[in-house]
Amino acid sequence: MNQNSQLLKLIDVLRAKNLKLGLAESCSGGLLSATITEVPGVSDFYTGGIVGYSNSIKQSILGVKEETLKKFGAVSAEAAQEMAKGVCEKLNADCAIAITGIAGPSGGTPEKPVGTVFFAIKGPDFEMAKKEIFAGTRIEIQKLSVICSIEYLLNQLLR
Repeated sequence: MNQNSQLLKLIDVLRAKNLKLGLAESCSGGLLSATITEVPGVSDFYTGGIVGYSNSIKQSILGVKEETLKKFGAVSAEAAQEMAKGVCEKLNADCAIAITGIAGPSGGTPEKPVGTVFFAIKGPDFEMAKKEIFAGTRIEIQKLSVICSIEYLLNQLLR
């Protein structure tokens, strides 16, 4: 299935379940929000997105704890999960996708190379975090992050 059909299926499921979606994006820079809002009429389930690129925004707006950032870093499952929880609270959403990672071309380390992306998916009765390491250019990593996040939320909603 291609990205567009997965996105349309996700939209159908969110509408059928009457769920509101909020997004917390870092390394994807709002690309997921842009992708969703390309589809007309999504305001019936999409509450909005926050691009929390800096740690200060992750903390002050999304509620990521300073302790989490110090202990695990901004690029971590723990930070992604706190971003997802925070965006649900801030945007009055039932479901959330949070994306944080290193899109490159610089910024990677041996422990977290360029292409490392953490996802957190939150819903009314589920929470999950996933790590991927993508290869490619900055925009390719961002696009792969969008595709995977749509798939991850859809899979959780269809369980």
